[in-house]
Amino acid sequence: MRTLTRRMLWTLLLLLAVDIAVVATAAVLLTPWLAPVRDAVATSLPFGGASARIAWWVAVLAPALVAFVWAQLRYTSAQTMAEVDARIVGPEEYPALHERVQRLAQLADLTPPRIAVTDAEVPNSFAIGTLGGATVVVSEGLLSVLDGDELDAVLAHELMHVANRDATVMTLASFLPSLTNGEYDPLADLLPGESRYAPGLVALGLAYVCSARVLEAPFGSLSFTLGFLFLFAVTVLFGGVALGVFTAPVVVLGRSLSRAREFAADRSAAQLTGDPAALVGALETLDGDDDRPRTDKRSAHAGVRGLCFLPYGFDSDGPTDSLAIETRSHPPTAERIERLQAVARSLEQGQSDS
Repeated sequence: MRTLTRRMLWTLLLLLAVDIAVVATAAVLLTPWLAPVRDAVATSLPFGGASARIAWWVAVLAPALVAFVWAQLRYTSAQTMAEVDARIVGPEEYPALHERVQRLAQLADLTPPRIAVTDAEVPNSFAIGTLGGATVVVSEGLLSVLDGDELDAVLAHELMHVANRDATVMTLASFLPSLTNGEYDPLADLLPGESRYAPGLVALGLAYVCSARVLEAPFGSLSFTLGFLFLFAVTVLFGGVALGVFTAPVVVLGRSLSRAREFAADRSAAQLTGDPAALVGALETLDGDDDRPRTDKRSAHAGVRGLCFLPYGFDSDGPTDSLAIETRSHPPTAERIERLQAVARSLEQGQSDS
């Protein structure tokens, strides 16, 4: 658990540093177009010089950073749910599932999370976390394959992700890699159809007008337009390169955290239920049955795979070579089973000593 806490802390610090870097880089790149706002703020302050410049950066970065982190959690959790077509379900629709989660959450002294179900036949589950709470997502395939103690063990595993807070950290850590890989398109998700181009066109028009503050050519002339297009292209190119550079360490630390959190959740779930063999049985059933259905192609999303109980997510082909990069985020099932067997021996030793 100390290893998990340490890696979570380092990941959070890195994410905060990367978010600051992203917001600061965006502010610097947008400076030519934010000059009118900056000048208006500077003239309204009772002081000038370096103090005014510092006040300007604080006024820009602080609210932008808070909004960026909040938006990442909100958007990532919603998009992850949408990727697998998961829907929140109540106790009237899945009474047995709710009873299991309520009982296990009470045993863990944990506020019960929301429960969502996806129709996917691929048996898997994951937990996502936001500042407003957590959600445990299970597939119909999981509910049809597992029952009894093995289903309890998997649900306990997901609840431990919530209890350890690593569900929230991993939800946050999955945003930038998915955005860089092109898996996320916020404008396309928020504004369906052709309307998603409207904000970009409006922003482009405003940037063109504001460029008059930094371009010496006559406004609207060919030389002015060419200068604007060059400035815009350099901004987009540098922004894309910077985003890729900032994302690389997030991917590395995120994978390291993902491996540690799986081991910690396995151990905590086994201790919570007092039955490590049930989780071992669930792992063997889900990862060892080559005949299990793998026909749901709705979750090609890498972020979903990184959050799941088993690394193949809800993809159609399970853990194939095409997913080799993503499966490194999960420890091998054999190693998880070996560690659970060690937990079982530890529990048996404790019972015999008592």
